[in-house]
Amino acid sequence: MLIEPAGDQQSPGADADVIEDDRLRLVFTCCHPALSREAQVALALRLICGLTTAEIAAAFLVPEATMAARVTRAKKKITAARIAYRVPGAAELPDRLDGVLTVIHLLFTTGHTAPVGSSLVRVELVDRAAELARMMASLMPDEPEARGLLALMILTDARRSTRTDEHGRILLLSEQDRSRWDQAAIGEGAALAQEAMRAITRGRFAIQAAIAAVHAQAPSYERTDWGRLLACYDELVRAWPSPVVELNRAVVVAMLDGPEAGLAEIARLEADDKLGGYRYLPAAKADLLRRAGRHVEAAASYEAAIGLTQNEAERSFLTARLAELATPTGPG
Repeated sequence: MLIEPAGDQQSPGADADVIEDDRLRLVFTCCHPALSREAQVALALRLICGLTTAEIAAAFLVPEATMAARVTRAKKKITAARIAYRVPGAAELPDRLDGVLTVIHLLFTTGHTAPVGSSLVRVELVDRAAELARMMASLMPDEPEARGLLALMILTDARRSTRTDEHGRILLLSEQDRSRWDQAAIGEGAALAQEAMRAITRGRFAIQAAIAAVHAQAPSYERTDWGRLLACYDELVRAWPSPVVELNRAVVVAMLDGPEAGLAEIARLEADDKLGGYRYLPAAKADLLRRAGRHVEAAASYEAAIGLTQNEAERSFLTARLAELATPTGPG
C-alpha cells in the first residue's frame, strides 16, 4: 500500500499540515472513500493502531477468518485499482470523519474491556484513543460527533479505578465506589456531551455520550434515571440501528419493568441471531434469569457466556456468578 506524503500532492503552505499528528494523518489516509466503511476501519485498526485480526474481528462481531478475508480483499482492491493513498486535505476531512471516529472508538473499546488476556483494561490503548479523540475535537471543533466521542470516552474512563477490586475482580456499576470516580473528568465530559446534543441532527456518539452522562451523574445506582436512559436508547436505535444497542436497551427495560420484560427483548434478539457468538448476550440473559429466580436456566446461560469469553477477568466473574447459583445463599 502506497502512502504518499502530503507535500507530493499539495503546494507548500496549503492545508498539507492541517493534521499535525502522524498517527491521525494515517488514520484519515486509511479511511479512503473508495473502500467500504468496514474495510477502512479494519485497515486503520490493523495497520496504524496495531490491533490483531482477532481483536478487530471481536470488535465487528465476526469470526477471525471473516475479518482476515475482508482485510485481504481491501488490500487487493487498493492494488488492483491503483488507489494512491495520500493524506487528505482539509476539504476532504468531513467525508472521512465517521470512519476516523469509528476507528478511535473501536480502539478505545478494545482497551476499555480487552477481548483477550488477563487484565480487564489495556491502558495503553485507552490512552492512545483518548489522545486521538482530543486531537479530533481540536481539529474539527464544529463537528458535534467529534465532541460526542470525546465526551463518551472521558465519561466512560472516569470510573476506571473502580471497575475492579484490589484482587482484580470485576465490580459491577452497582458495586462501584462513586466517590472515587474522577469528578473533574465527569464535569468535562458532561459539558461536552451537552454541547454535542445541541446539534439539530444528533449522531450516535453524541447520544452515547448522553447515556454515559446519565450514569456518571447519578448519585447512586438505585437513583439512576432509567426513564431518561430508555429515551436515549430509543433515540440511539433510530440513529444507529444495532443489535448491540438493542441488547443494552433490553437491560434498561429490565430495570424499569422487571427482568421478564428484559428477557422478552433478549428473546427477540436471539430469534434473528445477529448476536450469535457475542459473549454479552448470554451474560446479560443469565443475569436477568438469575434476578427472575430461574436459576437452572441462568446457569446454562452463564455456562454459554463463559464458553465465549477469553478475557480472564470476565471469565472469573462469570464463573463466580455460576458458583453462587449452586449455593443456598446464592443470589436470588
